[in-house]
Amino acid sequence: MAEPQAPGSTDADLVWLDLACDLAALCPPSESAFSVGAVIVAADGTRIARGHSREDDPKDHAEESALRRVPAGTDLGGATLYSSLEPCGRRASRPRPCAELVLDAGIRRVVFAWSEPDVFVPATGADRLRAAGVEVVEMPVLASRAKEPNGHLLG
Repeated sequence: MAEPQAPGSTDADLVWLDLACDLAALCPPSESAFSVGAVIVAADGTRIARGHSREDDPKDHAEESALRRVPAGTDLGGATLYSSLEPCGRRASRPRPCAELVLDAGIRRVVFAWSEPDVFVPATGADRLRAAGVEVVEMPVLASRAKEPNGHLLG
């Protein structure tokens, strides 16, 4: 596999983030929300949960879908959340943005492929996570894959 493409990233990050991009392609299309995939991985490298936007509900974001699938009692302190898109810091469809859900779950590391464009709300998720002490790694080498299922929203 190629060398890591971003400071703080690993070869495993590329594999898991690639899976998140695959999951984004499974999302039902929407004119009012991005198609996003998310995977939560334990510190030992095992997958805990995964999800994608609109998987169970038309308003679901990928991160909340994945978090809903985490087995009860699982400690996420050493886990990494992989998301094809920067977790939202503001949200129009529900009161709690994904960055807040990630913080509440205790996840201390987030890796994403594509910074959220200011299409629906201002992009503040990565800054909000960093301000709370979460390690945030952006891997733009996979941004084009993350954008593919969202081309209709980008003009």
